[in-house]
Amino acid sequence: MAILILIVFAYVIGSVPSGYLLGKLAGVDVRSVGSGNIGATNVARALGKGRGVVTLLADAAKGYLPVFLALRLEFSATAIALIAIAAFLGHLYPLFLNFHGGKGVATALGGLLALAPTATLVLIAVFAVAVLASRIVSLGAIAAALAAPVVLWFFSQSAVIVAMGVFLGAMVILRHRGNIQRLLAGTEPRLGAH
Repeated sequence: MAILILIVFAYVIGSVPSGYLLGKLAGVDVRSVGSGNIGATNVARALGKGRGVVTLLADAAKGYLPVFLALRLEFSATAIALIAIAAFLGHLYPLFLNFHGGKGVATALGGLLALAPTATLVLIAVFAVAVLASRIVSLGAIAAALAAPVVLWFFSQSAVIVAMGVFLGAMVILRHRGNIQRLLAGTEPRLGAH
């Protein structure tokens, strides 16, 4: 019963649309500007880097908190994976925005950071190297998503957690399909471009 309650809690907290709420406080619907995404990158482009950072931290916290609680309660790896996935799906399909949410990168990052901090630091490094080399945020997210299951396996995570990494990575890539089309066309925006 406690596991089910935490899965529901994870989905509900994952559904809180941080970027959208910050935009509303600033008088802007971030869904109607830039890429239309509610995540940190679009919030930063639309409302400035400060609000983008706050969105990133809030979205990561949505993944971190339920996984941290599950670890403290000593749930099984399967239960923890389901709780992390619930928070992630809450961000992708939020209850409070008619199930139209973001791409899930920060929320997945938060869940992984609670569960496997060393592996997550490696994934952050993969993201950073790809972004620094290309100045394209989406390319960094895609690179980290592809690397996630391999890095989790390398750091001896259980098969269930590696499978969770496969699912999270695949969903992040799927949510970036528009970005992938623009990358192939050479039209994906770079950092600092207007």
